[in-house]
Amino acid sequence: MLFRSRLMLAAQRRGRILAELSRDGTVRVTDLVELLGVSDMTVRRDLVALHRDGLLEKVHGGALAVAEPSASEPGFAAKSVQHLREKEAIAAAAAEMVHTGMAIAVSAGTTTHALTEHIARIPHLTVVTNSVWVADVLHRTGDPTTSVLLTGGLRTPSDALVGPVAVSSLRSLHVDVFFMGVHGMDVRAGFSTPNLLESETNRAMIERSRRLIVCADSTKWGVVGLSSMAGLSEAAVLVTDSGLSAQASGALADHVGELVVVDPLAVDDEAPEEADA
Repeated sequence: MLFRSRLMLAAQRRGRILAELSRDGTVRVTDLVELLGVSDMTVRRDLVALHRDGLLEKVHGGALAVAEPSASEPGFAAKSVQHLREKEAIAAAAAEMVHTGMAIAVSAGTTTHALTEHIARIPHLTVVTNSVWVADVLHRTGDPTTSVLLTGGLRTPSDALVGPVAVSSLRSLHVDVFFMGVHGMDVRAGFSTPNLLESETNRAMIERSRRLIVCADSTKWGVVGLSSMAGLSEAAVLVTDSGLSAQASGALADHVGELVVVDPLAVDDEAPEEADA
């Protein structure tokens, strides 16, 4: 149990580091020591781990953000330590839109994975997903009355099942809502992903759904992946966090059906401790 607690604390710290980096493009060890309430050595170990995962460029006294090409696709483990507080707040708000007896589709992604943790105990759900992680949560902790349909397909670095097999399995289905995570969102490019096959699979899910609800933290704004999955106006609801600028909020509100902005600071966190993975 102690080991698990330390893992979670390390993930939370590293998520905070990446959040700071996404705002300013650079972080200093001395600032992170004060922000996180841990030792210089702990911060340096976190920076080494994030550098090893390709999430930042470690330099003397701190770190720099890594520029991300439009076709680059981080793995699930790498994304799972980013913006934890924001994702948890978004997931909690989106979960309120799920009710007993609904048939829903859930895409792959770390934010939709967090959503699944919130809805797992809602009875009599039918959940269609191309995410092995989402299916695993429902298998381990889901209500016994929940039915899970996992598509087949090729497995991407973010653990999505995609391609012709996945698309074919969706053609005869109809669901009430599709909860979709995204790599980027932009006025011109809409909602996008770096993976062409994942884009095709998500478009198939959109076509089989009555409503599209997008779950995306504020750092996705202005990011453009290789392939667009949907225009902003196709989202009935976009759930995001208050890290958006006023300009970005205005642009999104003009295009999506409903913009739901959550406050990540409202999410309770464990007090910072000096613990490492």
